[in-house]
Amino acid sequence: MRIFGGLPRMYWYLWTGMLINRVGGFVALVLSLYLTADRGLTPSVAGLVVGGYGIGGIAGVLLGGVLADLWGRRPTLLVAHFGAAVLLVGLALTDRIAAIAVLAALLGLMHSMPGPAFVAAIVDVTPADDRSRAFNLQFWAFNLGMAVASLVAGALAEVSFTLLFSVDAAGTLITALLILWKVRETRPEHHARHETAATPGGLHTALTDPAFMLFVGLSLLLAVVTLQTSTILPLAINADGLRPSAYGSVVAYAGLLIVVGQLFVPKLIGRWRKGTALAVANVLLGLGFAYVALADNLYGYLIAASIWTVGSMIAAPPNAAVIAELSPEALRGRYQSVFYLVFPAASFIAPAAGGASLEHLGNWHWAICGALGLAAAAGHLLIQPARERRVAKQRAAERFEVPIAG
Repeated sequence: MRIFGGLPRMYWYLWTGMLINRVGGFVALVLSLYLTADRGLTPSVAGLVVGGYGIGGIAGVLLGGVLADLWGRRPTLLVAHFGAAVLLVGLALTDRIAAIAVLAALLGLMHSMPGPAFVAAIVDVTPADDRSRAFNLQFWAFNLGMAVASLVAGALAEVSFTLLFSVDAAGTLITALLILWKVRETRPEHHARHETAATPGGLHTALTDPAFMLFVGLSLLLAVVTLQTSTILPLAINADGLRPSAYGSVVAYAGLLIVVGQLFVPKLIGRWRKGTALAVANVLLGLGFAYVALADNLYGYLIAASIWTVGSMIAAPPNAAVIAELSPEALRGRYQSVFYLVFPAASFIAPAAGGASLEHLGNWHWAICGALGLAAAAGHLLIQPARERRVAKQRAAERFEVPIAG
């Protein structure tokens, strides 16, 4: 079976850059721990600072998509990575809380900017028949890099947070230099002219599409629950008296489980309806995070991680498929950009609300996460029939070249 071969060389430069960047990109994983353990902030205040990182990410997603089309993929990637390296050095050197908050927000912007440019570049250089395999390998690299980053982050946090920021900056700089050296501009020369002349509608079409926005809303619930891993979970582990390396081990274990298990998920859920698969995934995610309330040692957290990680693996294939099938062919980029905002939005909501929830409600916070997972599961089952009718109607219209209003 062909897994790694046959893809363009330029794709592999992009893939390598993403992998190096992810291995080095571990500051966001321990930012809340740094603010509470090293800077003495309360969980609520730390959550707001980390939430600022998410706000910056929202702006970064939009800015990155616009610049990738106006400037090109390569300049956008270079600005984002060189900018992030400078900001990480700033975080390593400053101890003023106000400055840390501003730098964190700007870092969120720079960390989110490359996403649309990376995706656009991969589409530019990869033949249509190979794109599914290319993005599967991208997802695999993301989780492999996350697993390694988690182990490194936990170990470095026990030595020095300044060293942690410095190593992250070095990894980001290496990615920028690789892009500068090996990645050419991939944007088609006719892109801008074609975009303005031939593409109907705009972001408002996606934002006023009821079926799509219901799905986006449920995906936001999923993302808020999932991002407890990188925002609130470190605080719970620290409160149980475990060392930072324990958190690194939990996240690394989850990442490695995805790297190994994701290969078998498509066959497991191949005959399931997409809404059913997403419902099962959300139930498992909710149960996994609810189990954190019972965990008080490393083994308990590993059990919880096993449950929520299986949910994450089941969610990935149908999630991508639903986005693709709800997107009109001429507006796929805009629909993707709207969906992409889910993650920086969740990066703000998860720590901002989660920090206060954990501080004032204790372990009931994790019960609330479980309830959110169950609510999202119910939502997917409820909207499934209408969404399937919408998709069938859209496909029939496209066969007969009849335009469908969003």
